[in-house]
Amino acid sequence: MAAVSPGAPPIVQQKQKIENLLDLPIADQLAYQFPYDVQTRFPAYIWQTWKYVPGSTNFEEKFRVPEASWTEKHPEFVHEVITDSVAVHLMRHLYSSVPSVLEAYESLPLPILKADFFRYLILLARGGIYADIDTQALQPATEWISSQFKPSSVGLVIGIEADPDRPDWAQWYSRRIQFCQWTIQSKPGHPVLREIVANITMETLERKRKGTLKKKLDKVVDWTGPAVWTDTIFEYFNNPKFFNIQSGSKIDYQNFTGMKEPKKVGDVVVLPITSFSPGVGQMGAGEVDDPMAFVKHDFEGSWKPESERHIGEEKKKENK
Repeated sequence: MAAVSPGAPPIVQQKQKIENLLDLPIADQLAYQFPYDVQTRFPAYIWQTWKYVPGSTNFEEKFRVPEASWTEKHPEFVHEVITDSVAVHLMRHLYSSVPSVLEAYESLPLPILKADFFRYLILLARGGIYADIDTQALQPATEWISSQFKPSSVGLVIGIEADPDRPDWAQWYSRRIQFCQWTIQSKPGHPVLREIVANITMETLERKRKGTLKKKLDKVVDWTGPAVWTDTIFEYFNNPKFFNIQSGSKIDYQNFTGMKEPKKVGDVVVLPITSFSPGVGQMGAGEVDDPMAFVKHDFEGSWKPESERHIGEEKKKENK
């Protein structure tokens, strides 16, 4: 991690009086509405989304154990499963002061796009943990950050989804190192979340202006999914506003491939593939009983079209 000066702190956003807030770029509007302070505690929230709440008879049995695991491992946390209809009202409440973001959210043409966008939006505004409904908590979040890192210096915790060290990796994944977004922990206002919300908003409104919202829907990963999430994280790592970047140096996939222990870049803790993807049987991931296994993902993806399901399913078929 030579590209980052040790201890280089991320910028803390300060609220200030702004006359014409809506005239500012979207990212600046978000920075004003949701200021970031790395020294605060991680909020004790767990956010999930699904078509039904657990109390509904329509809530699928296969999700009951995974969903309950989050409360079992975090008994003092506020744990909310947000339905699509509730999500709309929640977003209107949180983002009424940034109308372009709200317009983008309501304009997205597919449930998967809104589900992706929701996780960034809720974490930007409120912080805490977002977890897909088909994930199971194996260890409490208090164990996710190594004792070698001060929690007051960490604002975002992410895990590696894919590390495909093979020549044909591009046939299976969008990026050589891909960060997962089925589980994310963040403090509110984090710059990565601010930037991805701004980018998705601008992309969506541009598509709306051109009348192309329903075109190229096979590129969900690049619009709201793990590809754009990964790109935004790497852009943050190489942004001189937040880090002291040495001339000619760049943080890329090589800094994370094959890692077995967590790494800290500025205020971001990157967990190895075992932490959020244990038991996948590839790319060096350990099993669910590994000490570094924190969250198990069942890769249901049942709200997604077949073409967008996780590559793990294809790997299982390939290995048969």
